Amino acid sequence: MPLMNTPHTPPDFRVLFVCMGNICRSPTAHGVFEAKVLEAGLADRVQVDSAGTHSYHVGAPPDARSQKHALQRGYDLSTQRARQLTAQDFEVFDLVLVMDWENFVLAERLCPPVHAKKLRRFAEFFQQHDSPVVPDPYQGGPKGFEAVLDLVEDGSAGLLAHVQRVLAAPG
Repeated sequence: MPLMNTPHTPPDFRVLFVCMGNICRSPTAHGVFEAKVLEAGLADRVQVDSAGTHSYHVGAPPDARSQKHALQRGYDLSTQRARQLTAQDFEVFDLVLVMDWENFVLAERLCPPVHAKKLRRFAEFFQQHDSPVVPDPYQGGPKGFEAVLDLVEDGSAGLLAHVQRVLAAPG
């Protein structure tokens, strides 16, 4: 008997991480959260992506330093490519999480008012850290990339708990 094609089931929840150029912070968050979603057995229910508020690096892979530090912790970012945030992203994604205040303001300008509640700072999900933002490591050294990973791992744990609550909620 031939196998039946089953229609692709869209994910139940979609998360988009946003920074300035989509080569450091947001791809790191994308890779870490995607790994956490996979570990939790939710890969078929949760979609993860990332974008930048600027078009500086569209089509480029994540910064080599981001990739190096992420890989040292077991996260492979190599297949990601930078893209720019669009107004349509606010229709598609359930949460659009920005890394800092500057990018929050830029994303807010693109966000249709009806979707304003979807736009939040990733730092709202930190469990152990009290930083209001994920600072940009681009101009810094290795410690900046390690600090980003520390914050992103913390925020990913809080975000995963949030997503699990949403998915478990009735209706």
